[in-house]
Amino acid sequence: MADPVAGSPQAHRPNPRSTASLEWTLTSGGEYDTAMPRMQENALVVLGPTASGKTRLGVQLARALNGEIISADSRQVYRGLDIGSGKDLTEYVVDGVTIPYHLIDVADLSQEFSVFDYQQRFYEAFTSLQSRGVLPVVVGGTGLYLEAAIKGYRMVAVPKNAALRAELDALSTRQLEDYLRSLKDRLHNVTDLENRDRLIRAIEIAVYSRDHDPDPAPEIRPLILGVQWDRRELRVRILVRLRHRIEAGMIEEVAGLHEKGVPWERLEQLGLEYRFIAEYLEGRIRTKNDLVQKLHSAICQFAKRQDTWFRRMERNGFTIRWIPRGDLRVAVQVIEKAQGVQA
Repeated sequence: MADPVAGSPQAHRPNPRSTASLEWTLTSGGEYDTAMPRMQENALVVLGPTASGKTRLGVQLARALNGEIISADSRQVYRGLDIGSGKDLTEYVVDGVTIPYHLIDVADLSQEFSVFDYQQRFYEAFTSLQSRGVLPVVVGGTGLYLEAAIKGYRMVAVPKNAALRAELDALSTRQLEDYLRSLKDRLHNVTDLENRDRLIRAIEIAVYSRDHDPDPAPEIRPLILGVQWDRRELRVRILVRLRHRIEAGMIEEVAGLHEKGVPWERLEQLGLEYRFIAEYLEGRIRTKNDLVQKLHSAICQFAKRQDTWFRRMERNGFTIRWIPRGDLRVAVQVIEKAQGVQA
């Protein structure tokens, strides 16, 4: 089934573009029917910590570059996680034009949407956009998903191994952890260690992958932009956004999911907003003020971990061009410079 998108790409595609620059459009206030230089890269990535404004920047650039958004967010893939995951679909409308998006609302909460699932769906969306001459604009802050998309490796489809699972069931959780670490030099997803079923599945995947080579991945040559904020400013943005989302009905969203049959344990597994609000609704966090304080602190810590992940990406060879405060004009200048355009 095709990814749900915000309207028909044909209906919302910008008008044919002139040869003027995007900088002219921004300073004159004209419509986004102008063209930036054709990119040498075949994908644009806009990454950044939570509450940094990366979606807004990515959508504006997609509008200008004949692009569509591919989300790289581990919770926005799920239907029903709207306010808490920050889908903010109104941001996908620029000057009355709705920018199509992919990998949002593609899975039910009853299923576990893995990194493998994400990579498969990402490659499908990427290939489809390329075949239509549309620039994939990858936007998100889930480092694991970003690397799965652009690092140039393809994961293997791993069938269940009943015999191996029977052997693993006899081991203690600590023995399973040790076994997994012996199979992998570095764990990409430490959450595999937090749940016995996920631990067994991770071992199953590692054992199978050791003996089976994947198909080649599509060639992806990304230009990567990173949205950067002073840490104190970002903390304020996180708090303002958190209060806004609570006012917009985030607590009611979580309560409604539970009323529809989503277990508290599943909501807690989703982390951050869903975890803390579930604990609040269960009575384990006593007051709304305590909820805001605990959740704000946890989200700030999460943003710090995201920044750490992005810096590690740089150390591992990715070039990230940082855009202070997600400034659109600066982003345009960076893209034009990367394409060899003189100011």
